[in-house]
Amino acid sequence: MSARELQNLARDIAARAGELVRRRRAEGVSVAATKSSPEDIVTAADRESEELIRSLIADARPDDGFLGEEGGREFGTTGVTWVVDPIDGTVNYLYGIDDYAVSIGVVEGSRDPREWSALAGAVYAPARDEMYVASSGGGAYRGNRRLAVNTGVDPRLALVGTGFGYDPERRRRQLAVVAGLIGDIRDIRRIGSAALDLCRIADGQLDGFYEVGLNPWDMAAGALIAREAGAQLGGLGGSPADAHMTIAAEPELFAFLEARLEGLGAASVF
Repeated sequence: MSARELQNLARDIAARAGELVRRRRAEGVSVAATKSSPEDIVTAADRESEELIRSLIADARPDDGFLGEEGGREFGTTGVTWVVDPIDGTVNYLYGIDDYAVSIGVVEGSRDPREWSALAGAVYAPARDEMYVASSGGGAYRGNRRLAVNTGVDPRLALVGTGFGYDPERRRRQLAVVAGLIGDIRDIRRIGSAALDLCRIADGQLDGFYEVGLNPWDMAAGALIAREAGAQLGGLGGSPADAHMTIAAEPELFAFLEARLEGLGAASVF
């Protein structure tokens, strides 16, 4: 399959999974389990969504690899891996807040996420019926509208998204970074879904984004969507975007955020 064909397959699967999780939300949601902390929750719909996505991928591409937030990892034989967050923004989902999404990224390369090359991605927000897609070299879209990041943004007028981890001590350190940054920009938004934050960079609804602690499934699709819309993605000191730091913005604002976050000691948060 071409990158565009993989994008379309990811889109169709994300739509199927989104329909499922939207229906389950209407029926009522409860916590099925916790993971790293009491705040780090899993619902039955997370597990059901991932099982559906995994089944649909296996039907279409049985030899590909799979990495899902809830179900572990399978290595394929094609060099292509599907990286899945069945519900990104599970706490929002639990509370009936519309900012949650199904995120499906398609990558190729070694077993090390730092060496992956993104091929395609889809992020679907079912409560809003908003579908974001991208393919490598093919641009980023919301529905049929091609996306482009905001450019020429004065940092003092920048709206910047971020997120917090689940560990209470890490949250305190993250809040200290926000306190140091917020006086230098227009404002901060903490929406609760990194996948949607990255799509909002692409859509011009945020100017910049940064977060510590993201996993591959949190950003495999969203990072490609932001990049294909013109965003620069990376960490601190020229490192790639990863769990230590992910920054996304148009290049000039990226440089400002990178320098400011380094000055605030954001690297120590991880």
